[in-house]
Amino acid sequence: MPRQVLIDPITRIEGHGRIVVELDDRDRVVAARFQVTQFRGFEKFCEGRPFYEMPCLTERICGICPVSHSLASAKACEAIMGVRLPENAIRLRRILNCAEFIQSHALSFFYLSAPDLLLGMDGDPERRNLLGLLKAHPDTARDGIRLRQIGQQIIQGLAGKRIHPSWVVPGGVNAAMNSEERDRIRTMLPEAVEIASRTLRLFKRSLEPLREEIRSFANFPTHFMGLVDPEGHLEHLDGRLRIVDARGIIVADGIEPHRYADWIGEAVEPGSYLKSPYLRSAGYPDGIYRVGPAARLNVCSGCGTPLADQEWAEFRNLERGPVLGAFYNHHARLIEILYCIETIDRLLVDAAILDSRVRSRAQPNFNEGIGVVEAPRGTLIHHYRVDAQGLITWVNLIVATGHNNLAMNRGVLQVAQRFMEGPSVSEGAINRLQAVIRAFDPCLSCSTHALGQTSLQIRLLRRDGQILDEYPLTG
Repeated sequence: MPRQVLIDPITRIEGHGRIVVELDDRDRVVAARFQVTQFRGFEKFCEGRPFYEMPCLTERICGICPVSHSLASAKACEAIMGVRLPENAIRLRRILNCAEFIQSHALSFFYLSAPDLLLGMDGDPERRNLLGLLKAHPDTARDGIRLRQIGQQIIQGLAGKRIHPSWVVPGGVNAAMNSEERDRIRTMLPEAVEIASRTLRLFKRSLEPLREEIRSFANFPTHFMGLVDPEGHLEHLDGRLRIVDARGIIVADGIEPHRYADWIGEAVEPGSYLKSPYLRSAGYPDGIYRVGPAARLNVCSGCGTPLADQEWAEFRNLERGPVLGAFYNHHARLIEILYCIETIDRLLVDAAILDSRVRSRAQPNFNEGIGVVEAPRGTLIHHYRVDAQGLITWVNLIVATGHNNLAMNRGVLQVAQRFMEGPSVSEGAINRLQAVIRAFDPCLSCSTHALGQTSLQIRLLRRDGQILDEYPLTG
């Protein structure tokens, strides 16, 4: 009788999701799916709100990346207003966004994935968590805590709060930076560079025992997409979309953000509330593409800052073309942290950063606006329509996790076929199925975590739903 393996929920990710693996009557994996089981409804309950409220509303989507949502939202609102931003508003937004990348990437690498990378995929699940990491690798764990703290403190210093700061507004930002805050931030940056560089060296040394995971964690040809600047360099805040294929050939470049729908279609799959975007040129479901840290390094022609460019060149030498394995998202996150630290420092040494002109004001002049930024997990799209009074009539959001949905599904299947054997399911295989999802760092809602005993249940089911075996795991 064909059976299912159900992992519900997946641990150490933001939000609630599950993995379903189907086995045939010979216990061979025939299908696997990543399913998002929660529903948020932001696209509907924002309807009827004044457009200028949207940055504040949509940053409540996530407690980890509220800055990204506020920035994408503000850019959509600015397209509706038809305004040009003061240059210093753009500089300050860039610093804020870089700080979010630092804290979010630190959270993903040190808190969520380092327990697997440093304690072993088959390690004791009761110790394979942040507290176990603190005990086994105290210096590394403290580095992660401190690096995330630096990112959060920069956000707080600029915007007043670390979470949901409501500082980014349509037309710019709410307040300028003063010299005291500039100097305080600059004093933290050398330590941040040291931590990022030290962690990159540690990561590279830790790869040898993980060769099987590197080969099987969503390691297959796809397209990649991300923003680049006019020179083709890594870009998080402004710029245009570039798409490359699995050989590294640019198939689309200079795509204006408002034309995203010409290239990206949206589908839904049974059993999941998460969208499944796809490249229209390849159709659904074959049009798989990826966004996020590794994708951004695959599509750009360099980072544009010295230390990050050195690491980017080494990253691109891992393979002859684009780096295909999702495992290397961990590597790319550390490189992007370096890039963000260097970018913040470059912006702060410019005296123009203290300019008090940080906001443009206007009424709605157009009935539609689209904003696109790079969030830590990948390209983020906000698309709004408004009526004559500026009230929202329609919202479409494509978050990074959605862009990666089809790739995550295929990645789960690849890992299941590699590590699941016979009628029994090992704890190590269960952890690897979750770890491939963690490599993408999906953000399904505001982050929740548990240490030690959790509510995770592993069930072995027949196709008719009868439970054949059931047991709890910690993680």
